[in-house]
Amino acid sequence: MNTDPIADYLTRVRNAIKANHRVVEIPASNLKKEITKVLFDKGYITNYKFEDDNLQGTIKIALKYHPVSKISAIRTLKRVSKPGLRKYAGVDSMPRVLNGLGIAILSTSKGVMTDKEARVQNVGGEVLCYVY
Repeated sequence: MNTDPIADYLTRVRNAIKANHRVVEIPASNLKKEITKVLFDKGYITNYKFEDDNLQGTIKIALKYHPVSKISAIRTLKRVSKPGLRKYAGVDSMPRVLNGLGIAILSTSKGVMTDKEARVQNVGGEVLCYVY
């Protein structure tokens, strides 16, 4: 039984990157699907595919690497808000990751989005993770 599915998601991706895997499979949920879409839109992963098997389903993520140096596009994935201590940020206290070079993924009332999109839409929410 997983008590923190988002931390499990991030750990699976982190482990796949350290092992230089091209594809990683993760059990699906709606929140994980939305996080995957944000990672794809921001260019951190090459592609993704949602597979439905009439149960939970899986997410297949194709990781992105530099063609010459073989360094991953994702350097760090850090979980911020945990089940034991939730972290919320308003528009005025929105975190900036690496002075704007990274992204913070937030769960807001208008859906899952990055910190920059949340500032534009003037909404706050739960800070799920940092990606850079």
